[in-house]
Amino acid sequence: MGTELIFGMLGGLGLFLYGINLLSESLQKITGDKIQRILELLTNNPLMGMISGALITSIIQSSSATSVITIGLVNAGLLNLKQAISVVVGANIGTTITAQIVSFRLEKYALPAIGLGVILNLLFQKRKYKYLGQVLLGFGILFLGLYTMSTAVSPLRSYTPFLDLLVNISYNPLLGVVVATLFTAIIQSSSVTTAIIIALAIQGIITTESALPLILGANIGTCFTAVLAGVGSSVTGKRVALSHLIFNIGGVLIFLLFLKRFTTLVTLTSPSIPRQIANAHTIFNVINAIILLPFFSPFVKFITKILPGEEIVIKKGPLYLSKEVINSPSLALAQATKELVRMGEIAVSMLNDVLLSFMQNDINLLKKIYLKEEVVNTLQKEITKYLVLVSQKSLTESQSEKLKDLMNIAHNIERVGDHTENLAELTEEKISENLPFSDQALNELKFMFSKVQTSLLKSITALKNGDLNLALEVTAKEDEIDKIEQELRDHHIDRLNQGICYPESGVIFLDMISNLERIGDHANNISLMVKDELSKET
Repeated sequence: MGTELIFGMLGGLGLFLYGINLLSESLQKITGDKIQRILELLTNNPLMGMISGALITSIIQSSSATSVITIGLVNAGLLNLKQAISVVVGANIGTTITAQIVSFRLEKYALPAIGLGVILNLLFQKRKYKYLGQVLLGFGILFLGLYTMSTAVSPLRSYTPFLDLLVNISYNPLLGVVVATLFTAIIQSSSVTTAIIIALAIQGIITTESALPLILGANIGTCFTAVLAGVGSSVTGKRVALSHLIFNIGGVLIFLLFLKRFTTLVTLTSPSIPRQIANAHTIFNVINAIILLPFFSPFVKFITKILPGEEIVIKKGPLYLSKEVINSPSLALAQATKELVRMGEIAVSMLNDVLLSFMQNDINLLKKIYLKEEVVNTLQKEITKYLVLVSQKSLTESQSEKLKDLMNIAHNIERVGDHTENLAELTEEKISENLPFSDQALNELKFMFSKVQTSLLKSITALKNGDLNLALEVTAKEDEIDKIEQELRDHHIDRLNQGICYPESGVIFLDMISNLERIGDHANNISLMVKDELSKET
């Protein structure tokens, strides 16, 4: 019995995990970047945030993925703490959909789903059909894994030590909570824990009384994915992870106090024990969310007090592009300039983050950079659209010239964002491949970064303050960054010849100084346009 049980459980668990991951990834491909847009648009109040989190998680079949996406948006400053907590609470509800699907015992459709999924994936070239095939394949493998686990555990019906453990859990619910918490934390999926419990129920091994403490423990264990995602993130990211843990632990403690009544309620929902288990999972998370709603603001304040620090939020869309002033071109151009300065400051912060990530081998910072790059792209499009609307009004010659300059500045800042994203990808390769860099190479990169950062910051400050002297200072040193790049390239070749430099690291080094040089060119272009504009005014 031992070997068959272990191999059957491992195989079934492997199939279930692979199926649910394939399903989640395929659904995320289908939804694309709509998930982030939904989170940004529909989280203005706690109830809408919870609904958004539940909806997204039920679609992509992974509360862990929703939590990681949310913390990523928080790190980039695109969501505040209130929004993020509401999404994570909603994700708890959304993840129970997996248990509901599993409890309906659709394993007889597993093989047809796998067959149809493979056919769609292999025979069709269009993405939507391939992704649909992968969704069916994921569903089929998921239910095949559940069937394998259910069959494998059937000998446990007569295995006395295991039955004694279940009896102990019935009498000591806290033991069940601890066991399920640890197991779920290790495998990082409450859906898998719930599926195993349902597999035991299908064989008549586990009762509702023994299952409910395990379900409660699974809800605590699933928080550890968010905790891991929060490590190394911003203070707000850490707060989101902590709030998820405290919220679920608090809910479990409340339900343990009323466990007998909860058990009675659950048994009324269905005559089938697998369905009761799935319903218990859903009821717990829905009631827990309802309990939180009236106390949402105090809860957020409580989390902020536990983890103090400054919360930085970056709105993805424009802040200053008011259509109310569009009939007054001078005011509209001033508002567009403010938005450009904001866009430029985000680009400067991206460059700072890349340097920090490269020097400290901090891969978490890179997620922040990629999300900020999306903000820069969005702002460039919105500013350009706004300026096109302004151009349709009656403009003086100087206003027309300024409008063209602002459009060009928007393009140059967007290109800075693109090159910074290239730097982030090179940094990711350096960290992932654990590529070594000599002290001399690191110092040279730091030096060039500082020169480019200074040039870019001065050009944006010149735009912000209308500072002609600062713009002239940047343009006067136009060739300096070009010369630095050539010198560093020569030094690199010398190190290669001496065998000091690692070849793969050398490729990254050359690509980085090339991207930095281009950022320097764009900073110079911005200053040239600022200089020309200010020169006309004097």
